[in-house]
Amino acid sequence: MSEPCVFIPLKIAVLTVPDTRSEAEDKSGHLLVERITAAGHGIHARRIVKDDIYQIRAVVSQWIADEAVNVIITTGGTGVTGRDGTPEAVRPLLDKVIEGFGELFRMLSWEDIRTSALQSRCLSGVANGCYVFCLPGSSGACQTAWDRIISAQLDRRHRPCNLAELMLRLREH
Repeated sequence: MSEPCVFIPLKIAVLTVPDTRSEAEDKSGHLLVERITAAGHGIHARRIVKDDIYQIRAVVSQWIADEAVNVIITTGGTGVTGRDGTPEAVRPLLDKVIEGFGELFRMLSWEDIRTSALQSRCLSGVANGCYVFCLPGSSGACQTAWDRIISAQLDRRHRPCNLAELMLRLREH
């Protein structure tokens, strides 16, 4: 008989990118922290940095190297304006890109924002056994990503498969 699949709380770091927000104004960061903790996971760290490729890369690199961090979620900087540089900052750090995340997110976003979904350059991948999700800065986008994709993938009990289960295998090797 197989062993029962139990929930394992993960340590998650949250990075807000737009330089126009303070922590008090960070609705997307607050939404993510609330949903992460309500799901039973822990917040390892939370930061806000301005939309600068090198500042973003420095923080995400530090968290990827920290064995205590299982997941990193960034919010902001995924659009198409000149300041939006989160994908450029994070992509070179990833060992593998999870292409389906961006595709699925844009498909789900279509339901709410129609063709504007094409402007999202959200991205996901794995680096050093740590999953990284780069989300748009709007709280609606963060809600869609967490509620409809990420929360299930970070729950070992989700079937037929999930990223949490794969993370355990990655860390064993």
